[in-house]
Amino acid sequence: MIDPLDEPFTDDPLVRVQLDVFEGPLDLLLHLIQKHELDIFDIPISFITERYLTYVSMMQALNLDLAAEYLLMAATLTHIKSRMLLPTPPPEENVNVDPDADQGEDPRVELVRRLLEYQKFRAAGEELAARGVAGRDVFPRGMEVTAESTGEAPLAPFPAIAMIEAFQKLLSRRKLSIAHEVTPERVSIADRINVLVERLRERRSMRFDELFDDDGSTPELVVTFLALLEMTRLRMTRLYQSGNYEQLHVTLVLTDVTDPGAAVRDDWR
Repeated sequence: MIDPLDEPFTDDPLVRVQLDVFEGPLDLLLHLIQKHELDIFDIPISFITERYLTYVSMMQALNLDLAAEYLLMAATLTHIKSRMLLPTPPPEENVNVDPDADQGEDPRVELVRRLLEYQKFRAAGEELAARGVAGRDVFPRGMEVTAESTGEAPLAPFPAIAMIEAFQKLLSRRKLSIAHEVTPERVSIADRINVLVERLRERRSMRFDELFDDDGSTPELVVTFLALLEMTRLRMTRLYQSGNYEQLHVTLVLTDVTDPGAAVRDDWR
């Protein structure tokens, strides 16, 4: 069963966060199949549809831009699910049947074919990407680079979906109630980044859930999450896990920033 959020996210349209998490809906489906160790040739369509719709709803709640193909896949999964719920009519005797007609074919066949084809091309792309590329992985001997001139080291991209999953679990545990406020409370992402940097400077590395205040309201929790996304995008922090599905940790990378939130827009309410 899916653990739904106790309360939905804010639908305030003033903030838009765009994340390149997956290459497309097939990439998301493969992620769900591999994560839950499902048989790609016998996909539990009801379960995978619910999980897929949960992620799409989560991205929409966070105002993430969704391509139309994600919504098309959601409609396709729902259609397949409805077809599988229909009873299969018994075969009629003495009836001329077109051999090319669809006689009780599993509605998942086309989806499985597309997933297998996508998986094949994705594996080929990963193999090509792993090969050395001149100017990227292979460099001629040049002048010696000193420690003072190296600058910021590039970080490996972290799957932002892990942050969304961790935030979803956090909200589920909090059992938040809807807040009724007479006047809207202005919450600054820049100020929140400054607070998070100070906490990380003291301990350098913290668990993801430790960065959220225990008594924080729903808007405060959402802004904290957006601040962490912004810090990761600006490479101020590094995210890691000790193993698959383990606790997410946040490590401060930039420690000499005077005003870390200066470059962030403060137009969120």
